[in-house]
Amino acid sequence: MTADPEGEPMLALCSVKDSEGKPIQGVKVDIWETDSSGHYDVQHAGRDEPSERCVMITGEDGRFWFQGLKPVSYPIPHDGPVGKLLLMLKRHCWRPAHVHFMFEKEGWDHLITALYLKGDPYESSDAVFGVKKSLAIELDRVDKETAEKYGVKEGIWLLRHEFVLSTKEQTEKLRDQLAEDALKKLGLNLKLVDHLPVPDLD
Repeated sequence: MTADPEGEPMLALCSVKDSEGKPIQGVKVDIWETDSSGHYDVQHAGRDEPSERCVMITGEDGRFWFQGLKPVSYPIPHDGPVGKLLLMLKRHCWRPAHVHFMFEKEGWDHLITALYLKGDPYESSDAVFGVKKSLAIELDRVDKETAEKYGVKEGIWLLRHEFVLSTKEQTEKLRDQLAEDALKKLGLNLKLVDHLPVPDLD
């Protein structure tokens, strides 16, 4: 999904499963990352074709794979009010290296997430606070057998990850439960109707 000759090649082998470990077929997966200079394709003036991004559909086994770049750290735009705010907060403008993913399928929760590289110098101080422990991963290297199977060079970077999707029903149930717990802690006499809090007059 990249035409950048300067980046370090990376093979990503991923799967999408449900909460019981069963593969989910037919999930639309949007993937995007920066190039080796830390810029997204839309940040390059005059570029009229996408790069470092793709859209895939999971197979019967819930798997998808692609060739991209080892992600790099990059600064968020900081030449305007955001930069002034960061300066006042005595914070830097850097994001740790990561790859974005978005999953869509009817009946399933619409998940937008990212995977971050463990050991990145900005892993614990992300400018936009996006890193979670469960999203930090370590890369491996492609062995000979994997290289031959996927038609890539042996020794390039390897990303492996299993994503888990919840159904819309599971997600709504959890949201409602968390909302009800929060309302009780606040001592509010409210109940949920169509997932929204209303006065409980019964």
